[in-house]
Amino acid sequence: MGEKKRREEAKKTEFIFERENYKFMLIGIAFIALGFILMTGGGSDDPTVFNPEIYSWRRIRLAPALVLIGFGIEVYAILLNPKKKD
Repeated sequence: MGEKKRREEAKKTEFIFERENYKFMLIGIAFIALGFILMTGGGSDDPTVFNPEIYSWRRIRLAPALVLIGFGIEVYAILLNPKKKD
């Protein structure tokens, strides 16, 4: 009798997060990836030549802000409790 009950409990797989949590996690990952993509480039092929494009607004302000927003969304996705009904 106890063995049957254990098998039934083993068949029930319960995820830690719900569908809404994973949706927000994917959105956060997209923000982080976009931020890192915007940070790339601006270098020079010749190491003796300085390229001021490395200090562009996109690389200094926008990209790090997107990465931080993405991490904030990730924290929100982890702490979100969709089972809670108001």
